[in-house]
Amino acid sequence: MESSTYVLVHGAWGGPWCWRDVTAELDRRGLAWRSADLPSCQRDGDPYADLDQDAAVVAELCEGLDSVVLVAHSYGGAVATQAAHLIGELARVIYVAAIVPELGESATDVARLIDVRTDLDRAMRLEGPVLYLDAELAGSALYGDCEAATRDWAVSQLSTQTLASFRSPRTGSVVPAPTLYVACLQDRAIDPSLQDILAARCNARVDLESGHSPFFSHPTQLVDVLTQ
Repeated sequence: MESSTYVLVHGAWGGPWCWRDVTAELDRRGLAWRSADLPSCQRDGDPYADLDQDAAVVAELCEGLDSVVLVAHSYGGAVATQAAHLIGELARVIYVAAIVPELGESATDVARLIDVRTDLDRAMRLEGPVLYLDAELAGSALYGDCEAATRDWAVSQLSTQTLASFRSPRTGSVVPAPTLYVACLQDRAIDPSLQDILAARCNARVDLESGHSPFFSHPTQLVDVLTQ
């Protein structure tokens, strides 16, 4: 994978800032990367931005690249799955505690595959066409195993998330590349039992003793997995 470009797709309420420590490690190893900035997660953006708009941004980011490894976190997994067939030179898709919808499923449909209420569910607040997170509850749900300074900084960066993005069904065809699922066994946002189901939809699986955001809590270990 040394000749590939790692295209990083953040999750809901996130942004390119999520990959701060991962990109520093990729730079240290001399590996190329790009980071998506999804329309559905932008402050003061289009409150009705949906999955297709997010996928279009990822596909455009991959244009001109000789070899792409898509790395998708959380909701970003739905985006990567939707975008995959639009990317000409796709070498691999790596899902990190991510949503992996089947054809016709939305991120909301995937969340309903199990009847478990997570800390992230408790943190969500609906305001018109967007969802935002209660800051105190979000810290525990998303960054519970991170250092306090990192957790506080990350919570301060969180945006809103459009409801339309969660409700948009996957329409993209079969992912035309091998897939790897990185399951986070201490996750309080996407329950590990749901990750078991989603990992079974992929070609291979790796487990991390991590919460929902290993890019902050275990960045070096995560990059080891991405580049193996």
